[in-house]
Order: sequence, then structure tokens, then C-alpha cells
Amino acid sequence: MLPHATDAISRDGKSLILAYDHGLEHGPVDFDPNPETADPERVFELATHDAVTAIAVQKGLAEAYYPDYADDVSLLLKTNGTSNLWMGEPDTPVNCTPEYAAGLGADAVGFTLYGGANNEIGMAEDFREVQEESRKHDLGVVMWAYPRGQGVRNETDDRTIAYAARIAHELGADIAKVKYPGSPEAMAETVRMSGRTKVVMSGGSKTNDESFLRTVERSMDAGAKGLAVGRNVFQRDNPIEILDALELVVFEGATTEEAMAETGAGE
Repeated sequence: MLPHATDAISRDGKSLILAYDHGLEHGPVDFDPNPETADPERVFELATHDAVTAIAVQKGLAEAYYPDYADDVSLLLKTNGTSNLWMGEPDTPVNCTPEYAAGLGADAVGFTLYGGANNEIGMAEDFREVQEESRKHDLGVVMWAYPRGQGVRNETDDRTIAYAARIAHELGADIAKVKYPGSPEAMAETVRMSGRTKVVMSGGSKTNDESFLRTVERSMDAGAKGLAVGRNVFQRDNPIEILDALELVVFEGATTEEAMAETGAGE
């Protein structure tokens, strides 16, 4: 990673990325619990919350909505992605270049790499092009580091997740987005394996407030530098409340109990 590459999508060295690439990656099913979130306008509005350091979207949403929010929101533009209709071995096409992302006003780019898939070699070659071109435009690079495919026996195994973080570091990502490996000890090992590449926890599927905040707290205590979260925010009936609580846990070091008591989360 390069020094200061992620400053534009961080606060005090930590990041809270509001991920909203679900419309492409997962489809309408992710909006069913809270149908109004299918409207990107609603989620861009959430991204203006003080806790959010960047919103992660595909280029179509960036073109359509980001100009209205450029003064209040930092843009993390995904450069690849595929639909959930694809049923083959995990793969993901590049659909946006860093040059185009920079032209849209992006502060950083994101890239998903499925380590262990039959198509890993092609994805790694695509990442090289994205990473090197990003440097020409002073863009930070975030890797969605997701082991998946025929070469992976268990994608939630803690050693496999640590390996994914190491891949992100070896290939030049500034931030590695990884799934929580199951324990604070395992997250600490994942952070150790990532070297100077920052680790952020993937928010994953929606859980209750206390469980989610506890996992975030444990990740931060283990050395993670934040999280990239979508469903655990925008699927909630009161997303502002959970963002208030996350701000306390991520940036102020509050415990889960302290954050819930101050914000009313979990009630």
C-alpha cells in the first residue's frame, strides 16, 4: 500500500464504508426487507451521515446520483462485479476503469478477487491493471478479498480468511475487505497477515443490533480499521440509529453496551 492512499475514504485512519453494490451482486432480494432502499437516493442520503467515510457503488449509480452528493460523500467506485444470475465458477468482469472512476470524481476504487476460483489468474491479472492505473490517478484501492470456488474447501475458515488478507497485501491493495473469521484471535491473525494493508470487516447478512455491534467491537479490538457494511444498515427500519452506534464503536472506541445505551440501538 502507499502512504495516505486511503485518507480520502478514512477518518483518523479508520473507515466505515457504506456498501451498496448489492443491486448487481445480489439482486432485488436484498431490498425486500426494506423496499424503499431499492431507491439509490435513500442510500446516498444515508451516506451523508458523519459515520460514513465512503459509499461503494457500481458506475451506473455513481453516474446517476453521485453528482448530487459530491460535496458530502466520498466515492468508492467498484470496478468489477457480476450478477447472482451467473451460476458458473466464481468470476467477475471488469466494468469500469480507474481512469473513468477518476473522471466521475471517485476517491478510491474497489475490486473483488475470488482467491481459489478457477478464474483466479484472470482476476489477478485484471487487478494488476486496475491497481497500477489507480496509482496514476491517486486513487486508493480496496480489495473485496473473498476466497471462493473449487480450490476453497471452507471459505469461512479462519486461516483461509487470513490468507485472503495476505493476497490483498501481496497484490498491492490499500484495504482488504474480509469476512469476520469467527473470533477476535482469528481477526488479529488476519490483521497480522495483512501487513500494512488495512483490514476492514465485511458487514455480511443482517443480524440483530447487539450481535452485529459486538462483532464490530471485537474486530476493532483485534486491530481492524473499520468495516464495509450494507445490509446491516440499509435493511434496518432505523438505519440512522445503527450508524450512530457504529460511529461510537468504530471511531470513539465505545463498547457495545455504551453505544446501545447512548443511541437506543437494540430497543
